[in-house]
Amino acid sequence: MLRSPASVQTYWDTAIVETDPRFGVDAALSAFDAQFSTSAYGEKNNRALNNEFFGGGTRILFQDAFVMQSQITKQSVAGTQLAFRHYTDYDGNNAPSNLFPSAWNTNFETEFRQPLLQGNGMLYNRIAGPTDIPGLYNGVLIARANTDVELTDFEIAVRDLVSNIENAYWDLYFAYRDLDAKIAARDASLETWRRIHALYESGRRGGEAEKEAQAREQFFRFQEEVQNALSGYLIDGTRTENGSPGGTFRGNGGVQVAERRLRMLMGLPPSDGRLLRPADEPLTAPVDFDWAQTTREAVIRRAELRRQRFQTRRYELEWVASKNHLLPQFDAIGRYRWRGFGHDLLNPDPTVGGEFDNAYKNLTSGDFQEWQMGVNFTIPIGFRQALAGVRNAQLQLARERAVLQDQELEVSHQLAEAIRSLDRAYMLSQTHFNRRVAAMRQVEAVRQSYEVGRITLDQLLDAQRRLADAEARYFESLSQYNRSITAVHFRKGSLLEYNAV
Repeated sequence: MLRSPASVQTYWDTAIVETDPRFGVDAALSAFDAQFSTSAYGEKNNRALNNEFFGGGTRILFQDAFVMQSQITKQSVAGTQLAFRHYTDYDGNNAPSNLFPSAWNTNFETEFRQPLLQGNGMLYNRIAGPTDIPGLYNGVLIARANTDVELTDFEIAVRDLVSNIENAYWDLYFAYRDLDAKIAARDASLETWRRIHALYESGRRGGEAEKEAQAREQFFRFQEEVQNALSGYLIDGTRTENGSPGGTFRGNGGVQVAERRLRMLMGLPPSDGRLLRPADEPLTAPVDFDWAQTTREAVIRRAELRRQRFQTRRYELEWVASKNHLLPQFDAIGRYRWRGFGHDLLNPDPTVGGEFDNAYKNLTSGDFQEWQMGVNFTIPIGFRQALAGVRNAQLQLARERAVLQDQELEVSHQLAEAIRSLDRAYMLSQTHFNRRVAAMRQVEAVRQSYEVGRITLDQLLDAQRRLADAEARYFESLSQYNRSITAVHFRKGSLLEYNAV
């Protein structure tokens, strides 16, 4: 977060990608929006002409001119380019051969250009958009694939966060249990030291100086472990990808360190007058996963595989679009125009100009109509760029498919390892439970034997250390077992559902 904040996945990233004005979904759709444009220019010309023919019979031309153009254009999803235009111009000059000293021309024009080969079809235009450059594809389907990839990236980030919160939860649970075990061992060693110290003060048997010092040393040893178990070490705890995708259990940081790590992941301040403590006890019952069903579920639900499928789908679409550029450009073009001419633009004056009294009236009469039909054919010799684009798209697609295949294989291996770790963690939890029971009985039996003088102090102190270690290992194994259950859900893609997120 501090070293490279730009790489952090956030809540807003998906919306940022989707609303990107260059490559987002709306940006791709905007290429098919209707466009309105208009322009108006006025000018006054005063020039000498060498040839009076070009001046309409005069060598000194005085001219007032005005031109206004407006049009609406639209690109259809099938590749058709449509246009509707309106053109008006005014020309007033001193040429003696003019019918009127000034006149207006106006027309309405419709035009279409339909690709018949390259650029034709809804699929191509939805993939590539209005482009004729091989390899440059930014259609709505590509933009949608980019958004889907970003959505899976966000899902992966949420899943990792949930996984790390659960990791921190079980780290904190173990830290409390480890602290309890060390406190119990410290209290037991304190009681033993007090008894021996009382014998040492009275000079009785069993209170020799070396025994008193040995019992005191063990007490302070356990006191040190209690202090460390409470405050903790600033070390990396259990987190995603620290040895396994879901996280390998490393809950040995201490209560306060583990509690602050959980606070940070939950978005809480480092301290607010409260102390967090896990409320749920770990699961101790055996959990079994059906291998065939779990494998199928992992292949379908694992977010990394879905992200790779979106990437593969994107290159499949680009491959389809690249093949369109192997076609020559062959377009059908049509244009239809209504013209009008008049002394005035709108104000009719029948006494001036007759049928040409105003341009719009003359236009609506339909006396002057024009049309044009034609085709345009362009073909690059050799199709070098188009062939390079097709080959590049094939190679990209082959790479993504190979990556997807290897990812599915890796996910199956991860899942197998997670299930094996789950079975191992459950067996170890049973073993450590039996060890804990045996250590408790050993301490009780050794204490009774020491009180009657059948064994030495070393054996009693060693039994107490063994009990403290057995207590800690038992609760560590429970935390590992519950972490292993979570790891299986992590690897098969059901962690969010498992945690009701």
